[in-house]
Formats: sequence, structure tokens, C-alpha cells
Amino acid sequence: MPENNSSSIDIFSMLSENKAEKKKFQRKELLSSSGMKDLFKGGDICINKRTCWGLECKLCIKACPTNALFWQTGEVKIIKDLCVYCGACVLCCMVDDCIQIKRKREDGTTETFSKPKEVIKLDDKINSQKRVERIATLFPTVDGYCEKYGKF
Repeated sequence: MPENNSSSIDIFSMLSENKAEKKKFQRKELLSSSGMKDLFKGGDICINKRTCWGLECKLCIKACPTNALFWQTGEVKIIKDLCVYCGACVLCCMVDDCIQIKRKREDGTTETFSKPKEVIKLDDKINSQKRVERIATLFPTVDGYCEKYGKF
């Protein structure tokens, strides 16, 4: 009977790690060929087939910068490995709550949206934070004012 060795190797976890690394590498290669960067740590996209007007419009397919959305057998399909969760499809979709995107930022915050209005508000919030950070780096004395009053 073999001894229970605490330094034993778990081959199943090694296989799953290798698979995840391989998938990450393939995604990076696919995106680099299209000239896109992976902006988010992770995410998910889904399309509500009951509300989608894909046959009439196909606007989301035209708006997708990575060609992750395509038309097949009467419906819009997704290649999730190509999606960068940018929200372009949601912005141009004429039906609210048809396309839902969940994305995770590098800092760990999760964003979920399914309406053009939500995408615009989210982008405005992100851009205003970037503007405040940029001004604080350019004018260090303004930084205390920003923290105290929250505006310029």
C-alpha cells in the first residue's frame, strides 16, 4: 500500500490549468489578428432570442469590432472567444434588454448592462474618473480640492 504523500501531484488540476492557459493564449492570438486588445478581465454576453429582431436589422452584427456576432440559421450567434465586451452591440440594438453583457474590470468590479442608456452612463462615469485622475497628475495642488469638494 503506497504512503499518502502530501507532495503528490494532482494531474486533473494540472490539465485544467493547461487548458485554461491554452484558451487564454488562443484568445490573445485571435484578438491580436483583428487589432483589438482585451480590455476586461472576463465577461459574458447573451442574446435573448425571443426579443431579437436580427432578421430585420442585424445592426449588432455590423457594429461588432471583432466579428464575434454573426448570422446563422435564422438567428444571431456569438463566438464568445472573440467578444471583448465593449458594448457596441448593445449601443446600436433597437430592442432594450435584448443583448446583455456582464464584464469584469481589472480592479474586480463587475458591470452589467443591456440598454444603450446604461452603456452611455457607464462610459461617462469611467471617462469622468479618468479625467479627474489626469487633471490630478497634471496639477497636483488641485488634487486636494478634488478630494474635498469632488469637483472643479
